[in-house]
Amino acid sequence: MPLTNLQCQNAKPKTKPYKLSDASGMYLEVMPNGSKYWRLKYRWLNKEKRLALGVYPLIGLAEAREKRDAARKLLASGIDPSSAKKQAKDEATVEAANTFELLAREWHAKQSTGWTPSQARKVMRYLEHDLFPYIGTRPARDIEPPELLNVLRKIEARGAHYNSGRIRQYAGRIFRYGIACGRVTRDPSADLQGALTISKTRHYAALDLKDMPGFLKAVDQNDARLFPQTRRAIRLLMLVFTRTSELILATWDEFDLTRPLGKSPQNA
Repeated sequence: MPLTNLQCQNAKPKTKPYKLSDASGMYLEVMPNGSKYWRLKYRWLNKEKRLALGVYPLIGLAEAREKRDAARKLLASGIDPSSAKKQAKDEATVEAANTFELLAREWHAKQSTGWTPSQARKVMRYLEHDLFPYIGTRPARDIEPPELLNVLRKIEARGAHYNSGRIRQYAGRIFRYGIACGRVTRDPSADLQGALTISKTRHYAALDLKDMPGFLKAVDQNDARLFPQTRRAIRLLMLVFTRTSELILATWDEFDLTRPLGKSPQNA
């Protein structure tokens, strides 16, 4: 006779494990400590095997029968239910380990070989500050466009519209890397085109030519509150038009004071 819910509830532990049979090879195994386990006994390639269907009462009688029927359908299709269950578990384990942070760090390590150290640090700061805290532990394959958009809008909420656009680009590169590696199937950032606020380009302030005499006079005044080095650096920048960082980091061996400015060594 098939089991009833009442029989499952009232099954008391004994000194040794015992079974309460249901139907089609399924039974409830009651352990001496009171634990109860659903099992399915079946034959595969002329060998008797058992499949765990769950723990009672977490898995009730009706759900256990559904699991039993699904396993028997696999058998009818020529598939061993135990092997199928193990494969599904292995795939889930691999998928859970394939997080966005793991994928992003792998991408960063490969890409940074062509970057300057400062660029590599800058990109990693973006990832660690704005992406990893929110989607770093998520399986990369499961991240959908709305979830990524929600993260990017947190950045927009700070007024960092330029950063949100850059981080969207980095996320897209990471997902495309994952597609090439077979670890994700799509790039969710591609669906966010037009969903973010476009940052407005703001140019640096500039002086008109007619303002230059007054500017130079102001630089040389004692009340300009400038260090002497700063005054000389401003005039030197106006003569050579180099980048400020190049001038600040320049060393004496990069200057040749013996030749006139603008003369090549051959014509000096």
